[in-house]
Amino acid sequence: MAMSLPQQIGALSASPIAAESGGVSVEPKLATVSTSRTRTSPVRSLRSSSPEMERISPSPPVSPRIGGIRPDLTAACEALMAAEEREYKEGWGAQDKGKGVPVYVMMPLDSVTTRNGVNRRKAMGASLQALKSAGVEGVMMDVWWGLVEREGPGEYNWGGYVELLEMAKKHGLKVQAVMSFHQCGGNVGDSCTIPLPKWVVEEIERDPDLAYTDQWGRRNSEYLSLGCDTLPVLKGRTPIQCYADFMHAFRDRFENLLGDTIVEIQVGMGPAGELRYPSYPEQNGTWKFPGIGAFQCYDKYMLSHLKAAAEAAGKSKWGSTGPTDAGHYNNWPEDTNFFRKEGGGWDGAYGEFFLGWYSQMLLDHGDRILSSAKAIFENKGVKISVKIAGIHWHYGTRSHAPELTAGYYNTRFRDGYLPIAQMLARHGAVFNFTCIEMRDHEQPQDAQCAPEKLVKQVALATRAAQVPLAGENALPRYDERAHEQILQASSLNIEGDSGDNREMCAFTYLRMNQDLFQPDNWRRFVAFVKKMKEGKDANPVEREAEHFVHVTWPLVQEAAVALMH
Repeated sequence: MAMSLPQQIGALSASPIAAESGGVSVEPKLATVSTSRTRTSPVRSLRSSSPEMERISPSPPVSPRIGGIRPDLTAACEALMAAEEREYKEGWGAQDKGKGVPVYVMMPLDSVTTRNGVNRRKAMGASLQALKSAGVEGVMMDVWWGLVEREGPGEYNWGGYVELLEMAKKHGLKVQAVMSFHQCGGNVGDSCTIPLPKWVVEEIERDPDLAYTDQWGRRNSEYLSLGCDTLPVLKGRTPIQCYADFMHAFRDRFENLLGDTIVEIQVGMGPAGELRYPSYPEQNGTWKFPGIGAFQCYDKYMLSHLKAAAEAAGKSKWGSTGPTDAGHYNNWPEDTNFFRKEGGGWDGAYGEFFLGWYSQMLLDHGDRILSSAKAIFENKGVKISVKIAGIHWHYGTRSHAPELTAGYYNTRFRDGYLPIAQMLARHGAVFNFTCIEMRDHEQPQDAQCAPEKLVKQVALATRAAQVPLAGENALPRYDERAHEQILQASSLNIEGDSGDNREMCAFTYLRMNQDLFQPDNWRRFVAFVKKMKEGKDANPVEREAEHFVHVTWPLVQEAAVALMH
């Protein structure tokens, strides 16, 4: 039975919708849309003083029913009906070329099912239509290694991605395709579970050292340890070869869409798709914000590299283990001998050796994967990008402990983001950074959080390395304060710029879900997209947004009444 637009949105929100004939309710059989993408940088704190932040949770709850009507459905129906009226609203669908920052929207994590089909197909199409009508440039979608190559090495099932990409093309949306070589599940907002391919999991079970390991022997299988990057540990192939083969197969299957519909390939390089170590895993309560995390270099492959580096430096005694006085996941810097500000090991000869080795291993890992990606997608009309985590807590301390355990050798006395930017520059890649929506004063000051200062440091590093900078919000935010912060950060107005006209090359908004389609959220989002497109010379567009959202209010009321019966 065909579903009306209100029914399609009901499927998106996993709510029963009254059918158009006979009053029979249609109960969607599929799971709800996931509400947040992979883990980026946590902001929740017990001591947060911002009203907006107090209302935010990493995984927003389903909207309550009020008087039998779901308010999120009302707004979504409104947005979709507005899409049907696009011809009456000039200027919302076309992207202004050559100025402003194009906005992409992250798609649900489970957009493709475990059976390799499109999840909630009709609702997905209706939602894409609404996004396009709002002036969105495109969408970002995870292309999961654990779904496509699940059954066996070299056996690729592109199933749902073929249809999903065609849907994006049909609606005139560009696509940022994420090569997701990590597990989904275990991080904030991961509302579904997609493990690594079965045959990879089997190899990890045979050899647990393929997984990242902390000093207490805890294994983390979100992403393969970079210590085995160049070893044939996966059915005769190295992990780097597996990643390259996957990207090559993707290129061959979707070559007709590259440069037209598919405009960017974001290459996953670690947990949550970010170039980092899994130093702050939330699964099973191991880590909680704002803990310092823990080093992940205790699998036999990483220790082998450490031993070789220590011997090469003439310090063989430093090669047997990582720091033993760096505390636990949920300690603070001053709780530890290694990270404390006065006389901490991080600032001594051993600390400089270890942190230099640990961070260089991460850079080399990124360099290896980018070398493959660049060769595979060269001259195909797509950008290559890499995501870097926005680790803003304890940024105001001398040691920057959480950044160090994640692999970013950034301290009060050393710039850890310039080497990353320079590595990306060698491959012509985009530096994609998170926590763009955050303000310093919204974060717990006892943990010395400073996201704004961190974003500024990254902007300066990318400018120095002449690398394009793109952004994402770390957690779902729908309030105007967050939007204004994104507008300010994306303009790259850095003090002392002396006329630099750079702006971010793109911004990706977290995420397409039922909360986005709530009336007030949708109105603010439409205005935000318009302002981003207009760039640094943006003018107020709230009235236009109000008109856009409410133009079909009578139709929306009619749909809402249907929901009550």
